[in-house]
Amino acid sequence: MAISSNTTDTHRSAQAIGRRDFLKLAVGMGGVAVAAEFGLVGLAYFQPRLGAGDFGGAITVGKVDDFPPESVTLIKNGRFYLSRLADGGLLALYQRCTHLGCSVPWDAAQHKFICPCHSAEYDASGQVTAPPAPRSLDLFHVTVTDGVITVDTSRPVQRDRFDPAQVVYP
Repeated sequence: MAISSNTTDTHRSAQAIGRRDFLKLAVGMGGVAVAAEFGLVGLAYFQPRLGAGDFGGAITVGKVDDFPPESVTLIKNGRFYLSRLADGGLLALYQRCTHLGCSVPWDAAQHKFICPCHSAEYDASGQVTAPPAPRSLDLFHVTVTDGVITVDTSRPVQRDRFDPAQVVYP
């Protein structure tokens, strides 16, 4: 009889889980789920929204007079910033960081773009002012016809650094 009761006790202890062990397992699984969700949300935040807007064609932005000198305006449906420099020139800067491709916001208070991924910084012309970004922000072609600004977002133009020849004047 001793053998069968020993077998039954071993079988019961393998099936039964204590309250403390159950709580450890539940908290651990909850922690893994929360960490996975934060990871997915973080990836979604840092990636440009490739499925939204009119990306891939000509976008009419507005009239030149709607953009004062020394202004940077986000054009959401094209995922670029229209930067009007102090001398009145125009640049369409792709909002994607050249380091890891994160969406780079304009910080109006500091008057520069600051990448949220690794703190690369760019000035209003898209020129890198603080690494680790290897080169300036990419551009889109800008045309001004009868005072109306149009930006072709079908293909970003890669550049190493800012060159005054890249600026379009109305």
